Formats: sequence, structure tokens, C-alpha cells
Amino acid sequence: MPQQLRLNLSLFVVLLLSGLFSLAAEADGKMSGTCVHCHADKKVGFSAAHAFAAGSCVTCHAGDNAATLADDAHDGLLAFPGELGNARRACGGCHADRVASVSRSLMHTGHGLVEVTRHALGESDKPEHATNLQSLGNGVADSMLRKQCASCHLGQPKTGHQHDVMWDRGGGCLACHINDYPVDAHPALSAYVSDERCFGCHARSGRISLSFAGLAEIDAPTGPNEKPALRLPDGRHVARMPADVHYRAGMSCIDCHTSAGLMGGAGDARHQREAVDISCEDCHDNHSPTMTVAEWPASLASMLKRVPFATDKNTAFLTTAKNGTPLWPIELRDDGAWLHTKNTGRVLKVPAASPSRHADDQDHERLACATCHSQWAPQCFGCHMQYDADSKQWDHIDRRLTPGRWSNERWHVDNALPALGVNTDNEIELFIPGMIMTVTHPDLEKEKFVRQFAPLSPHTTGKSRSCESCHRSSEALGLGEGQITRDADNFTIQHKHQLLRDGLPADAWTNIGNTLGGRTPEQGQRPLNQSEMTAILDAVIPDQSDP
Repeated sequence: MPQQLRLNLSLFVVLLLSGLFSLAAEADGKMSGTCVHCHADKKVGFSAAHAFAAGSCVTCHAGDNAATLADDAHDGLLAFPGELGNARRACGGCHADRVASVSRSLMHTGHGLVEVTRHALGESDKPEHATNLQSLGNGVADSMLRKQCASCHLGQPKTGHQHDVMWDRGGGCLACHINDYPVDAHPALSAYVSDERCFGCHARSGRISLSFAGLAEIDAPTGPNEKPALRLPDGRHVARMPADVHYRAGMSCIDCHTSAGLMGGAGDARHQREAVDISCEDCHDNHSPTMTVAEWPASLASMLKRVPFATDKNTAFLTTAKNGTPLWPIELRDDGAWLHTKNTGRVLKVPAASPSRHADDQDHERLACATCHSQWAPQCFGCHMQYDADSKQWDHIDRRLTPGRWSNERWHVDNALPALGVNTDNEIELFIPGMIMTVTHPDLEKEKFVRQFAPLSPHTTGKSRSCESCHRSSEALGLGEGQITRDADNFTIQHKHQLLRDGLPADAWTNIGNTLGGRTPEQGQRPLNQSEMTAILDAVIPDQSDP
């Protein structure tokens, strides 16, 4: 056979086989192009909402699905399409509004974190538009944020197709919406976010993920007779404490927290409390207008499709008082409200606030629900932050080792009922130490001392605290542990703990006359004033033995 004829036949065979491959891929109906030749196992695993992507890898991952060589096919490839740097192109085609709101959300910008840290260290004159983790400079506060705090934001890149509950950070949309990376299938993007996805960031700072599950961070055991503590994978010691009643009922974080609150849909919030869409009353004592299926807004159509019970156009749903977000997992029946839990499918009766147990009197109308119903809260009473200019440390913004290292030495951790204070809505709420610390840095003329408390909803909900725990407690008044002495017109306190350089003991927020301490991260928040303290102490406590 002539050589030219053999070449022509070989070319014909190649073309024929290529055509057969193409026909097979099209007949398969799940994935076309050459991606499947190397990634055949990734044809399956897609959730129903994203099953269309199995037909074209490049829809999300870019690259070239017509190329026959790996290097060419991977040109421009997005290994992690959901990272915020890629999300506009990869996710924005269908979820442009979500990508935009998440990019402005506190989980990405850390606006409150930056503003509060700068304010605490006397650097609050920064321009407001630059008050986010993406615009940090190199001052004392910003340096501390870069090296100590900035790892927890959605803009951090992912580095592997795997999960680590303790250490996971960033990943943009992928940080929440992938619960598992199977070996033999494509990860399923899911709106049903597991609590594990929250843990990596929210087990620190306010420690909400720990508290919710009944775990309290404690100081390391020091004596030979001390009981060994539980250890987290990052080395922290924890002890068992009462878990939140919602956790014990089998609820997940997303059973309460709405998409509007989590993904920035509640507006461009400056602080965490502004971003949260849900309140206790929305489920347990809701007086907001309900929304019917016929009134459902087009922008929330995806939620309506996820309702887990039968509906018609007249089916009514509770809405959040703050933003009017429909609480679609709650079914209103003749016998009350029933929650269909999102991750487990359990159906739970929602207890209604009882007038007989929540007296409508002026004495308690200012109390937030968590003020009485939190069983405990994590509290850190002091640390020393020190900067070493001659060492290096990872910079979470520049993503590399840079000169300068921050280290911290903690004084004492406690897990008990914290101080009361007044929030920006003039409600009496729980406040914990946000910062009781000393800061040493070459740019500071002398060591700086900061005492600042912040409001916290501890997520340790349970039965109401006792009357004595507020009305007979110096700690509840924000004065720290001590002995209160009353006379006809006034009261004094003998502190139990040593006074620090600002004249207050380590566990106090303020003094009786509010002339010491009292700093808060937001204007409008404050400790109890003397008249409020007096009114609390003067309250007559009912006999708890009465039926």
C-alpha cells in the first residue's frame, strides 16, 4: 500500500474515532467536550439546581473544552470558581445579586472588625470608605488585623479540594455551599449549609459555634490534680457546658439565620447586629404582617421552590420584622407554628411566647430575649499583645510572610453570666469583654491599655436565669465580682480582684458613677448608669417557692 494512502487512512480513522467520541459525549447528555476524557468521574454528583453544569465544565471552570492537550484545556482554568475573585464570572451569570451582596457583606469586608480595632487603638480617623479588610494599611491596628484577625473573611482563597472543619477559611461562595468533596464525583453545590461550614471562623472571637454546641474554651490545666480538658485540633482547651436548646432540638445555624442576613441582603451593614435579619420574636412572638404565596416577590422565587410542605396561593408565611424576609421553613397550622428543619428534615413545634411567663410590665420591657434566656457566655478577661519587629509572620492580606510578628498572652477566661448593658436600641442586653488588653508596639510612645466591652448574643439559649442573677449580682451590673453594701441613699462595692491601671478590676466594665471604663465599639451603647443599677438592686424579688 502506498505511503500516502496509508497516511490518508490513518487520518480517516482518527477523524472517525473523534466523531464517535463526540457522538458518545452528546448521547451521554451529561458532559460534552474533552474534559470528560480525563474527568469522567466528575459527570455525577451535581445537585438538581446545578445539574445543567454537568453538560459543560467551562460554564463554571472556564478553560477550553475543545482542546485535546491538557495544557491547552487548562488555559485560563478556574480551579475554584466560587472564590470572590472568580464569582462574578462563574456564579454571577445566575446569581449576580448574590455575588454583589456577598462582596459587600461583613463576612467579606470585616467592616466592624476594622473600625472597632482602629477606634480602640486611637486610629479611628481613617477614611470611612477604606474601613475594610481589603484596604488595610500598616499602622499598629492594621498590622494587628493583618497578622491576627484577617484570616476569617470570604475573600481568602481556597487551596485544596477538601474540607477541614477547624482550619477552613475563605473560598467565597464555596466556603459555605460545598459540604463535601467526594473522591469519585463532582462536589454538590447546596443551599443546605452544614454547621461545619460555619465552625472555621465562628469558633473564634465570640465563639458562637462552640457555645451553641455546649463547648466552652477554658484556660489550660496547670496543676497535677486538675481534670484533663478536651482539646480542639488547634490546641485550645474546652469544657462541656449547657448547649443551646435549639442545638439540642437538632436545629442548624441556617434554621434561624436567613439568606438576607448571611449574604448581605439585609443591606450594607456596618456592624454585625445590623446585618442579622432574624430575631427571637420572629418565630416565637411574631406580630409582623404575613406573606402569602400570591404575594411572594420574584426576587425570592428560589426560596418558594424549597418550601417543604404543600402550599397554594393563599398559604401564609411569617416574615422577619427587620426586612420582611419570608420564613419559608415555618408552616402555620391550626395548632400553631411548625419548623421544618432544613438539614435534618425534622418537624418541630415552635413554642409561642406565653403572656403568663412573660409579664407585660414596664420593669422588663427593655430586656432583650437573650438577656434572660442565655445560660452563659464566653468571656476573656485580658491579654497582652506584643509586636516583635525582628521576626516574621504570615500576612493574611498579602498572603505571604512579612516582617513583624504579633504574639499574645492571655490572662483569664471565664464562662458564666456576663454584664448587662444598653444597646443602640435602648434595650438591656448582655455585654462581654471585647478587649481588655495591653498593647506594646515600637510606634507607640508607651504601652497602651484598652478596656472595651461589646454586646453578644451567646447562642446558649435555655430556661430563664434566676431573678437573683441580675438583681443581686455586682457582675450583672458591670462592676465585677465583689461585695455590695447598701445604705439609705447609695451603695458601694468592695472588689474581689486587684485593680488595673485604669482603676477598675480585671473583670469589671465600669464603676458605679460611670467615670471609669465604659467604652463600647459603637456610639449609643453604654454600661448601666447609676440610676439603672440602683433600680435593679432595689427590685423586690418574688418568692420563687410560690406556685
